[in-house]
Amino acid sequence: MSYPTITPYLIVPEAEKLIDFLVKSFDFSQGVCHHGPDGKIMHAELRLGDSMIMLGDANDEYPANPTMIHLFLPACDSFYHRALEAGASSIREPQDQEYGHRSAGVRDYAGNQWWIACEILGFTMG
Repeated sequence: MSYPTITPYLIVPEAEKLIDFLVKSFDFSQGVCHHGPDGKIMHAELRLGDSMIMLGDANDEYPANPTMIHLFLPACDSFYHRALEAGASSIREPQDQEYGHRSAGVRDYAGNQWWIACEILGFTMG
């Protein structure tokens, strides 16, 4: 398996819950998933297109640390609404930006921000 040069690693409470959210909201596919003796996720890998996110359950040694991730997807509005249906809260509804993208933002249960964007078809800088 090939790994991207840069791969975000998320440490969250209830990692299984985040995996479920990412699959339902954005069509991530789950790869490997290793559990510790206590049943918590030590390491999981999820892919989306040519990118990957790794994640694991928070613990005393590695506490949860919310982050912000930007996803470039084919249909901003559709994925925004899917994320809300999967339990996210809205940060910003989809809107056209002056630089030719349509973008929106959601926050998952663990406080991570997911920014979703797509190109505005026919946009030209002028």
